[in-house]
Amino acid sequence: MATTSTNPNAKLVIVESPAKAKTIAKFLGKGYKVEASQGHVRDLPKSQLGVDPQQDFAMKYITIRGRGDILARIKKEAKTASSIYLATDPDREGEAISWHLANTLDIDPSKPCRIEFHEITKKAVKDAIDHVRPIDMHRVDAQQARRALDRLVGYKISPLLWAKVKKGLSAGRVQSVATRMVVEREQEIESFIPEEYWDILATSSATNQKGKKILFQSRLTNLDGKKATITNEKDALAAKDRILKATFTVGSVKTGDKLRRPQPPFTTSSLQQEASRKLNFSTAKTMQVVQQLYEGIDLGKAGTVGLVTYIRTDSVRVSAEAITAVREYITNQYGEAYCPPKPNEYKGRKNAQDAHEAIRPTYMTHSPESVKAYLTREQNNLYKLIYNRFVASQMQPAVFQTLTLDIRGDGVELRYYGEHMTFAGYRAIYVESEDEEVEAPESAMPMLKEGDPVAIQSVDASQHFTQPPARYTEASLVKTLEEKGIGRPSTYAPTITTIITRGYVSREKKRLFPTELGRMVTSMMTEYFAPIVDTEFTASMEDRLDTVEEGKTDWRQILREFYPPFEKMLGVAEEQIEKVEVKDEVSDVTCDKCGSMMVYKMGRFGKFLACPNFPECRNAKPIVHYINAPCPKCGARLMEKNSRKNRKFFGCERYPDCDFVSWEMPIEAKCPQCGSYMVEKQGKKGERIHLCANETCRHKVTVKPQEDDEA
Repeated sequence: MATTSTNPNAKLVIVESPAKAKTIAKFLGKGYKVEASQGHVRDLPKSQLGVDPQQDFAMKYITIRGRGDILARIKKEAKTASSIYLATDPDREGEAISWHLANTLDIDPSKPCRIEFHEITKKAVKDAIDHVRPIDMHRVDAQQARRALDRLVGYKISPLLWAKVKKGLSAGRVQSVATRMVVEREQEIESFIPEEYWDILATSSATNQKGKKILFQSRLTNLDGKKATITNEKDALAAKDRILKATFTVGSVKTGDKLRRPQPPFTTSSLQQEASRKLNFSTAKTMQVVQQLYEGIDLGKAGTVGLVTYIRTDSVRVSAEAITAVREYITNQYGEAYCPPKPNEYKGRKNAQDAHEAIRPTYMTHSPESVKAYLTREQNNLYKLIYNRFVASQMQPAVFQTLTLDIRGDGVELRYYGEHMTFAGYRAIYVESEDEEVEAPESAMPMLKEGDPVAIQSVDASQHFTQPPARYTEASLVKTLEEKGIGRPSTYAPTITTIITRGYVSREKKRLFPTELGRMVTSMMTEYFAPIVDTEFTASMEDRLDTVEEGKTDWRQILREFYPPFEKMLGVAEEQIEKVEVKDEVSDVTCDKCGSMMVYKMGRFGKFLACPNFPECRNAKPIVHYINAPCPKCGARLMEKNSRKNRKFFGCERYPDCDFVSWEMPIEAKCPQCGSYMVEKQGKKGERIHLCANETCRHKVTVKPQEDDEA
């Protein structure tokens, strides 16, 4: 993708993506040409290690296959350009791409040739061109160190896995740790021994200060001055009997105000987590959509605009100009009461790089409603999430009135706790996922005073068992990786995609399960390459890479310290690991070419069916999932399918004879109002909703809540 000026001596700007090139070309206008490198143009060769430990880790770079034509076009434009600006992404990877481009175009990287901007707006791009700088070699070296480490681990351990386990496996510094975390969580669940406990709830009545009788629930807390711990039915029934026989009065009343403060604007990690919880996006989907918002959206008369700032960040910092703009917006839209006297400040994580701002809208004037017509549904939902979270981050806290009653009688203590919101604050625009609990309306609060009598209407004793830790979801795995300092913002999504694609982890209803292959590889890695899959080692390596970027450490020194012990581990593993036979899982599908039972294989796009007699028989089939609902048009079976953009939909097995399709999953039940078919959707709080597909009806039925999705 190139945008061409008629001026033969135009200034050349080189960016990474064609979409970004198109946006920036509109900002710069005549006198500039904008070319897209489409990512890296040089890299280590796929067929060789490309890193030579004997030559102090010299890196062998070659032109990436398929990039030759792109490079030729860029070189041609560079020959006649009056100036060349390398404008790749403002991070280590972007700096490295600029360095490779400089080498290819014979540009001295120590001379001013590099520009960077953190948002794709006309002002940001023009300001960047006014502040050209040399390439930051410390940043480049940090990227080279990471690339060399990953190549050494991957290209040295992976062949060992191929020889001892099966072809197609891979190992990696971050992916192996992530897989281990999923495996160990499953082991925790399997070894968990549940413990019984009982919850005792009393439904009580009392007359409040206005003379009105009110019902409320309280929980058993103490028996005879000691904490009530009920672990069996006998004790539960005894406690229930004591409550029913006792005479109660209000022993103490505590009221107060509780502030609930807003969360900071999004980082890459927190955006991935919230998009998973609220929009049901995978980490990969989130990054795909937010990249589109960053690179630029055509807003009609307003032109093409990057709607959000740079999207790979672990910082919660925001520019002074953006703070001023959002405070004006809050005051105008919600009133002075919602805007704090001074801006809210947030502290980032201890090991955050803080190289960029938080993810925020580039212009407050581009509200979600004003740009909705120009966005896809997914873009609109994600932009609204980013916009509203940023606005909320600079608003006043929400205020809740709280009430705690200790109710006592005959050695039994019950406690009531309730709260209701008296001032919405930031919640006027945004509610965090963890804040979505049900609040008591003011009318339901039992506003009593000490000594007021309380009558027990009924007592419910319910049995429970302690639960094992929840399986990871993509969101909770990203959160844990970040908390442990493993990986960086740019690595979370590709890491999770890799461990799923490789077949080490499977994703079912948002949860991550280790496969047998994942367990086997993790066991092998833990026994023979313990430091590689150790979370503290991996996190400390990230810290070392940061010191390279800061200019405090020579990047080769990290490799000099890492490689000798790693080489010894390789030698031991090669000698001691015995070959493991991993048998393919046999399906119940017969090969229609040779009659054998087909087996499950893992490919680039997930599992598929293949004939076990390969290469004599090369028959292969996609795995078909049918759902328990007939086609509303013809009555045939409905299949779960994937679109070209990998979005799930449901279609008739008789396609193309029957063209029925639906983005939502149809169910067997018919609409009780109009008789049309119904579909199943997931509500904001995890509940399942059955919705009539008839646009003029849309009858809705809420089903029982789904199991909690978060760890």
